[in-house]
Amino acid sequence: MHGEPRAGFLPRKDYEPPQPKAVADMNALSPEIAEIRQRAAEAQERLKHVSATATSPDGAVTATVNTAGALQELQFGSRADEMPRAALAAAVLATARRAQAQAAQQLTAIMAPVIGEHSDAMKFLEEQIPEPEVPEETAPPSPPQPQFFDAQDDSAPPARPAPPSRPARPAPDPTDDDYYGGGSILGRN
Repeated sequence: MHGEPRAGFLPRKDYEPPQPKAVADMNALSPEIAEIRQRAAEAQERLKHVSATATSPDGAVTATVNTAGALQELQFGSRADEMPRAALAAAVLATARRAQAQAAQQLTAIMAPVIGEHSDAMKFLEEQIPEPEVPEETAPPSPPQPQFFDAQDDSAPPARPAPPSRPARPAPDPTDDDYYGGGSILGRN
């Protein structure tokens, strides 16, 4: 019968049983905890909508990524049709990396008020986000343009030397046993 009032003793209505120190400390911090919960809920909602979009300098590629940096959308501009496949692939990767860097910046900006801008938790978060390699994008090289020179023009570039020729293979000797592709397949000596 532990916890039930004994006959003749009724608990006072204004009486509060003593609380352990931890419970008292939590109650004292409850407004701060409520504020932290509110900031966390707001951050969680904002994180659902984070995305970043980047476009290559020449407009050939536009990439959109989510909070995690995963590619969500990829669009090609008219310049993409003119690019060699290797250059287009490089432009896609470089543009996606730039978008990922933007998404990571948004993530840390959203989380800073919740976990503290210079806190150990923020340092940990920043360590978990890999620093994307964002190479400088360059326009794809244009195909070489034909150049025409007047035969009498002294300013024409000198002709390229012919590539070195390979040494000639010696002619096979018909008297050699290996002339027909090696010794006899019948094992003749």
